[in-house]
Amino acid sequence: MVTRIGGLASGMDIDTLVSDLMKAERIPLDKLTQKKQILEWQRDDYRSMNTLLSDFDKYIFDNMTLQKDFLKKTVTSSMSDAVTATANTAAGNVSTSISVSQLATSASWISDPSKTISQPFQVDSEISLKVTAGDGTTKDVKLTIKGGATVDDVLKQLSSNKDLGVNAFSESGQVVMSKNDTGSQSSIELIDENAKELFESLGLFSNDGTTNVMTPTNVGKDAIFEINGLKTTRSSNTFTINNVNYTLNDVTNGKTARISVATDTDNMVDKIVQFVNKYNEMIEKINGELSETRYRSYQPLSNEEKESMTDKQIELWEDKAKSGLLKNDSILSGALTKMRTAMYSPFTGTGANSELNQLAQIGITTSSNFRDNGKLTIDETKLRAAVEKDPEAVFQLFSGSTKVTTTAADGTTTTKNSTVSSEMGITNRLRSIISETVKSIEEKAGKATSTNQQFSIGRNIVDIDSQITRFEARLLQIEDRYWRQFTAMEKAIQQANSQSTYLMQQFA
Repeated sequence: MVTRIGGLASGMDIDTLVSDLMKAERIPLDKLTQKKQILEWQRDDYRSMNTLLSDFDKYIFDNMTLQKDFLKKTVTSSMSDAVTATANTAAGNVSTSISVSQLATSASWISDPSKTISQPFQVDSEISLKVTAGDGTTKDVKLTIKGGATVDDVLKQLSSNKDLGVNAFSESGQVVMSKNDTGSQSSIELIDENAKELFESLGLFSNDGTTNVMTPTNVGKDAIFEINGLKTTRSSNTFTINNVNYTLNDVTNGKTARISVATDTDNMVDKIVQFVNKYNEMIEKINGELSETRYRSYQPLSNEEKESMTDKQIELWEDKAKSGLLKNDSILSGALTKMRTAMYSPFTGTGANSELNQLAQIGITTSSNFRDNGKLTIDETKLRAAVEKDPEAVFQLFSGSTKVTTTAADGTTTTKNSTVSSEMGITNRLRSIISETVKSIEEKAGKATSTNQQFSIGRNIVDIDSQITRFEARLLQIEDRYWRQFTAMEKAIQQANSQSTYLMQQFA
């Protein structure tokens, strides 16, 4: 540690002199610090672009990928109080007539009010049952009833067993048990004596040795209806025919309900419009970064410079310093070019319709205003007409297969994932381009979980940190040298002053 002597002998402000000298020495260090700050800002700008791209990719996946979300059907019923329906994407746009003469009901058992309900077992006992559902399917069910369990405890245990599928409770001294499913084939067969003893104690079975099947108080019934003139039955009031899911709510009393299935044009048009808006928002932000002005005279501020400025002045300065760090970036500009090409190339994959295999054919074109930088515009009338004409072809145009099939000379075919191909729908092409772009940006700017050694900007930051460390060590040496020089000067002046004082005393 260098001994530091201030300007006591010389009368000079040595601290200020050394500080001023070091300011000049620190100029290269300040430039390194500014360079590091610019790299960190640039890294953050790249990552914000990756967030933008990833958010758009997620939007596509959530809203444009699955037929059930994109290619919906609307179903209307002329007697919605009696019959309602929904349809999946594979359903045709059809109209169906249906009349209901009987609803499906559940089998139920009610104890004889003249019989006393009693606690079934004093020790743990296993019971075996064969349960037949309303549609005829059977299950073997085994239960262990706790010894000393109350009637309510037993009824709760019966109700909670999914395989048994009943709802059991007691009310006003009677036990009621009903099947959760409907249909005429519902039954419960008591396999062993423990089962017979249990349900006899609950008043739901008479163990006279003539049958092992519990006799229902109310027999389960099938739904009986006539659809397009065909009389048929179902064990449930909910069933599916030709991808249309019907629900019977009431009998129609001789009347006929009309069920009409149609493509949900509004849903499909809305999703496409939202997609175009999201795409436009994304490319607007990317173009904004590519064209942002770079103010090279505005460099990052040092801590000393910030001390002499207000918060508002610092904010305005740094806005200029951060501007244009991705100007004309090759990764982003290349991605935009690829996306534009992908948007306009015809779709040739499965389900393609030559009349509706390009965006322009469904009313989506590039804006004629060059300032829009490739934004899309929509003719909603033309788009709606295309959706009504062939909704499946429009869906395939956007969300067609992510895989490409090639045929060899010997006739064998190979299917594999592709980067970008005309056999892929537009959104899948965009997702592929986004994936490549995100990967390229991560190689350059990393992500939140990356270490600096894992991406190029980070490695540059590490290199600059090393330079800063070495330079700071050098500055300490330079500062020590200055202090040694000034200290030596002070000592010399002090010695001269002492000698002068001594001589004056001698002469006096």
